[in-house]
Amino acid sequence: MNKLVLDDVYDYVEKNISIFHQKRFDALSHVNLKRILKRKNPYLFKVKNLLTSESIVRGFLDAYISSSEEGIFGNWLEGLAIYINSCVYAGWKSGIPGIDLEFDKEDVRYLVSIKSGPNWANSSQIKKIEKDFSTAKKSVRTSNSGINVIAVMGCCYGQDNHPDKEIYFKYCGQQFWEFISGDTDLFTKLIEPLGTNAKTKNEEFLQKYSMIVNKFTIEFSADFCKDTGEIDWEQLVRFNSQYKNNL
Repeated sequence: MNKLVLDDVYDYVEKNISIFHQKRFDALSHVNLKRILKRKNPYLFKVKNLLTSESIVRGFLDAYISSSEEGIFGNWLEGLAIYINSCVYAGWKSGIPGIDLEFDKEDVRYLVSIKSGPNWANSSQIKKIEKDFSTAKKSVRTSNSGINVIAVMGCCYGQDNHPDKEIYFKYCGQQFWEFISGDTDLFTKLIEPLGTNAKTKNEEFLQKYSMIVNKFTIEFSADFCKDTGEIDWEQLVRFNSQYKNNL
């Protein structure tokens, strides 16, 4: 085990956080109004009593952006966690399906699946990851029959006061970052460097976002507003949900 050098972590964050911002910007640049309208729930926006094209466009667009950002940042945090662990325990990116990180500590091989937060899965997804963990354990033991293997679900934020899930352990927030680094307070030390260039990058994002809102508002009004200016909810729902019989 090596002692974690925080300056190395900060340097990694400062050099790589731009990747998150760029992917976030790229996702916004490639967004398509009709595609979003197909994927989001029009009934929800009717219940919220949205009355203008802009408010509906913002509602659909913000829901899309929130979902997209969660995935992009989750992948970025996974890379950060693997880097930190490699500095301390010489861990590596796993090639086993369903496993993100492998490392050895005190004669134990840890197989880690990294998630953003603790509430990411439904019951069927939990069953799948349990199966992935069981398969991964067998795979590692096949190549090294004497090794002790422990599976861990690591969540970058949140809490879980009952980490022992029998088939695997679930470490969240502080527990996770301490588990992969040996540093009890790492979870708080990471927050500051994540703000590197955040103001500038978010101003650029907001400018692009505003342009898209204006463009989509015009497009939405042309396709889903009546001549009176009222939202044509029936037309919107038909576009989103009507069955097309191509037989």
